[in-house]
Amino acid sequence: MNPRLEQIQLATRRYFLRQSALSLGSIGLAACRGEASASAASASGPSADPLAARQPHFPARARRIIYLHMTGSPPNLDLFDYKPELVRRDGQDCPQSHLDGKRFAFTTGVPKLLGTPHTFSQHGESGLWLSEALPHFRSIADEMCVVRSMTTDQFNHAPAELLLFTGSARSGRPSLGSWIAYGLGTENADLPGFVVLISSGVQPNGGTNSFGSGFLPSVYQGVQCRSQGDPVLYVSDPEGMSRSLRRHSLDALQALNAEQMVEFGHPETLTRIAQYELAFRMQVSVPDVMDISQEPQHVLDAYGATPGGASLANNCLLARRLIESGVRFVQLFDWGWDFHGTGEDNGLGPGLTQKCATMDKPVAALIRDLRQRGLLDDTLVVWGGEFGRTPFREGRTAASKVLGRDHYPDCYTMWMAGGGARPGTTYGETDELGFGITQDPVHIHDLQATMMHLLGFDHERLTARFQGRDYRLTDVHGKVVPGLLA
Repeated sequence: MNPRLEQIQLATRRYFLRQSALSLGSIGLAACRGEASASAASASGPSADPLAARQPHFPARARRIIYLHMTGSPPNLDLFDYKPELVRRDGQDCPQSHLDGKRFAFTTGVPKLLGTPHTFSQHGESGLWLSEALPHFRSIADEMCVVRSMTTDQFNHAPAELLLFTGSARSGRPSLGSWIAYGLGTENADLPGFVVLISSGVQPNGGTNSFGSGFLPSVYQGVQCRSQGDPVLYVSDPEGMSRSLRRHSLDALQALNAEQMVEFGHPETLTRIAQYELAFRMQVSVPDVMDISQEPQHVLDAYGATPGGASLANNCLLARRLIESGVRFVQLFDWGWDFHGTGEDNGLGPGLTQKCATMDKPVAALIRDLRQRGLLDDTLVVWGGEFGRTPFREGRTAASKVLGRDHYPDCYTMWMAGGGARPGTTYGETDELGFGITQDPVHIHDLQATMMHLLGFDHERLTARFQGRDYRLTDVHGKVVPGLLA
């Protein structure tokens, strides 16, 4: 290489300031960066574990969250939001007033209204309306806080999922689980603060951004675990490396990283040290907590779980074991809820019934199990998708015998249980055809603010400074919804 070009390459701002007389420039730069460094250090101390347990802003109702995301978005009108008038008007042209100014992913022209093919009935003391496709949910009806008036700004999967989990429809922001790990740390130093479990073989629509740490230190990102094979990829020692040799290697790496931390003061260096140490501890702790064969047979049967398999049932049981072991946030993604009706498997008839059969038994078992173990009162369980489905037939399947619905952001249903959510409650209402919210709308940012409140956080105060300003999960929006609180 040309010696002159090599000299120019080396002359970065940090290199120049560090090499200046007496390194005064470097000292000045460190002073300028003091606010950010102090913020990172204040959470856990300059050399402490960034995942050390921390206290929220005020006493919390929930200590942890299990979030069950049905990737693709379940059809709310066929599961929770019963519309007899829509059933009566099935097959009629959709009123033009409901189409004007709207965009849909796959539907143009004037579609036909679509009443649900499923039978609904009321359950529990609360009288919750539930579809026949959810027989096991009947046993937890009085634990559920059902929100029928959810609304979002996005009608395509990836942007809607990112908005739900990061507060922004664009990638690059920290996810919900990362904010919680950042704010609370973990209750078990041998396990991550944020664990991700994926079933049905497909990654979330937003990719790893849906559980990434964005501009927060990467130690706060979700750690993806598996119920089949090695619990965590690449965490095992390579062939020929003993645990004692791995310990010596990590000690050497930590010494080098500590020198770099003293020299450059970069907070990500602390993250690197913490991640190496956490990975070393996880080699022992994770295989144990992920081994569901330790569970009694009656528990496995209740969930429908199979040791050594990969399923949502296994992941629901793993979620209970993880939070029981001190993990703050467990995120379950289950693919296959995009019911367009382009095939029998994603149609609203047998397709929906079969998909629900893989979900409502283990989810209901999870709620009952948490209740029996005394964990539900301080564990918030959240269930839902990224948006809703249209009250009319999806355009591409208008002539098909298979029924399906298009994407719909204006109104849909989610539910919560435990952790300070109001049980046996149905909150919000939609109109008689399911096109719009008529009472108590809850925006995605409101849901985020409410979850943070239950964890003991003022969502406007849990912030991180990036690119010259403070960011938070709820962006510049969101309000706590008192009607959802017990």
